[in-house]
Amino acid sequence: MSGPQARPGVMRLSPYQQGQSAIEGTSNPIKLSSNESSQGPSPLAIEAYQQAASQLNRYPDGSQSALREAIGETYDLNPQRIICGNGSDELIQLMARAYVGDGQEALLSENGFIMSNIHCTAQGADLVIAAEHNYRVDVNAMLTLVSDKTRFCTIANPNNPTGTYIDGSELRRLHAGLPDNCLFLIDEAYAEYATAEDYDTGIALADEYDNVVVTRTFSKIYGLPSLRIGWAYCSAGIVDPVQRIRTPFNTNGAAMAAAAAAVKDTAYIEEIRTHNANWRERISSTLTDMGIEVIPSQANFYLLRFAKDSNKSGGAAGAFLQSRGIIPRPASGSDEFLRITIGVDHENEAVLHALSDYMDAP
Repeated sequence: MSGPQARPGVMRLSPYQQGQSAIEGTSNPIKLSSNESSQGPSPLAIEAYQQAASQLNRYPDGSQSALREAIGETYDLNPQRIICGNGSDELIQLMARAYVGDGQEALLSENGFIMSNIHCTAQGADLVIAAEHNYRVDVNAMLTLVSDKTRFCTIANPNNPTGTYIDGSELRRLHAGLPDNCLFLIDEAYAEYATAEDYDTGIALADEYDNVVVTRTFSKIYGLPSLRIGWAYCSAGIVDPVQRIRTPFNTNGAAMAAAAAAVKDTAYIEEIRTHNANWRERISSTLTDMGIEVIPSQANFYLLRFAKDSNKSGGAAGAFLQSRGIIPRPASGSDEFLRITIGVDHENEAVLHALSDYMDAP
């Protein structure tokens, strides 16, 4: 075969499959397949985005100063230790590019953001996958797989597609078992939805240790996935090499303006968090009463499990929901599971009614 050859790691990958967004023959379906915020962004974010339209002829601020300062003010963080990116996805990619490569190992949990696997594989790293226990990150299992080649470790907390989490003590125990020369990346795309008393973010760890990175996104609770904007918090020692490979204008001006306004509107975000927590509890209780197992979630979605020995399945339930104009997310590789995003009131009611009818059908 002639011509340029892609790196071997790239050719081992399958393209990412995004959540379904349409049902043939159905106009305006209820889309609950991608863990988006059905309530949309803060009105202040929309206003800032519209105002940014007058500056489309100018390059954005490559230093990302206004957005970094807004994030720092809201979360009480040092803006100099914040990097913004084209979604947290790009930041994960930048970390992988900077810290792992050929002949080295990336340690990941069974579930999590699939793009972490893709970015590490593309770098030529060998993936080491730890099985989960009761749908949670299993710290013991991960620690037994640490080797002298481990250079990159990442988990999602809360996790996806399970919605589960590990508490602060387990997070610290995992970090303590990693080599000092291993980058520990905590993907917290759903952190703002977590309400469990023992949930703890990795930000304190990132303050204490030089090998910890926390990534966040504006795609979930902030309702800005179309703008592709996210941020990472880490030590100055990590910021420096990543800034050296980050493209100068990787975050666009309109996205940064909207995100800066969104992160400051804490009252709006608290309303969404409360709405999500209330519906998460109600949905779990109602579906459990129907005989559907609901994996405990701290995110803006819930994972359903249908027993193998029953006449119900995730695939059939998903097809039934689609017949009612509702788009869930099938679980890859298993007919037992189905993932559904928490939506606005009428969307959630529609899901509960449809699943009740599905469970009652012979």
